[in-house]
Amino acid sequence: MSLSPPSPLHLAVALQDAGWHPAAWREPDARPRELLDARYWLDSVQEAERGLLDFVTFEDSLSLQSSLPFEPDDRTDQVRGRLDAVLTAARVAPLTRHIGLVPSLVATHTEPFHLSKAIATLDYVSTGRAGLRVQAAAQTHVAAHFGRRVLPPLSLADFGSGAGGQVQEVVADLFDEAADYVEVVRRLWDSWEDDAEIRDAATGRFVDRDKLHYIDFEGRHFSVKGPSITPRPPQGQPLVTALAHATVPYRLVARSADVGFVTPHEPAQAGPIVAEIRTEQQAAGRAAETVHIFGDLVVFLDDDAAAAGARRARLDALLEAPYRSDAPIFAGTPAQLADLLLEFQRNGLTGFRLRPADAEHDLRAITGGLVPELQSRGAFRRSYEAATLRGLLGLPRPANRYAAGTAGA
Repeated sequence: MSLSPPSPLHLAVALQDAGWHPAAWREPDARPRELLDARYWLDSVQEAERGLLDFVTFEDSLSLQSSLPFEPDDRTDQVRGRLDAVLTAARVAPLTRHIGLVPSLVATHTEPFHLSKAIATLDYVSTGRAGLRVQAAAQTHVAAHFGRRVLPPLSLADFGSGAGGQVQEVVADLFDEAADYVEVVRRLWDSWEDDAEIRDAATGRFVDRDKLHYIDFEGRHFSVKGPSITPRPPQGQPLVTALAHATVPYRLVARSADVGFVTPHEPAQAGPIVAEIRTEQQAAGRAAETVHIFGDLVVFLDDDAAAAGARRARLDALLEAPYRSDAPIFAGTPAQLADLLLEFQRNGLTGFRLRPADAEHDLRAITGGLVPELQSRGAFRRSYEAATLRGLLGLPRPANRYAAGTAGA
């Protein structure tokens, strides 16, 4: 049996409300009255940073939270209402030093120009630790908020690879739009060369106009001239991530993302998913680029596995139904979770985005239990070793596509 340590894992945490279990806000250690306070989110991010995690994601959407995937519900016993993800990340950025900050943003219905400068600003505020999670919005009631288009009613099954006819065309079009959206955002980040700002008071020249570029993007979904009004971000290209469950969103990850979040429920399912994304990556001309594939898991973590299971059962009783998720749900000890993550890693995953079922209890269990367990196995860092989010993930700072000598990059 090999005694060589595993390759180091990357770890992220997905922050949502009082936790991913809808009844978590009713736990004794929950802070439901603080969910709209900046201090609440700062405490969570600083705890994640104490655990040396790569980054946190902030959930967001263009509709209220719902127990139903594609329409609003009328429940009043679950958290409803949230802060803007980008603004929350910007608020906590100056009070953290190392951890990446990745807000979720909806490509459907919104403008890529606005998003590009928001994330570029976050990258400046955080000194190179910004990213984004791009989403498509297929809900008919969300489209009605804007009145620009009418979307047909969809179900969760329609997002699988087996959906057919008009529905599949709508789904594919939404994700094609998201890919174009990311392309526009990336071009806008490059529309200022790194040395475009001169700031020479003696000559009165603040900017070199020849180093600002029109992006002249023309596509089915957008026509954007550019350039941006915000200089190129410190990372050059902040991190782009996306959640994917089937072939169409896998293609978005392969075409557009630096990190893809996937949801295999068994380690053996991870290999085929990774292989499919790698095939799509090659078809997109990105075979030489590093695209991390992270597994998403909802976690109930306790020192005793029975306690974790009992806590899950107690929360389900408050919910009056078993909690279900798109991602696998784990209830057990940090050592058991470490075993599972390393088995997933052997099947091709390079990292994990953990969703704490209870934001207070399970986040502390990740940083204080799982992280030391992985460190003892040589599978996780013992200190931050890079100044930027791209650096933490081993991603180079890309050359500017418009700079002399990089045309066509």
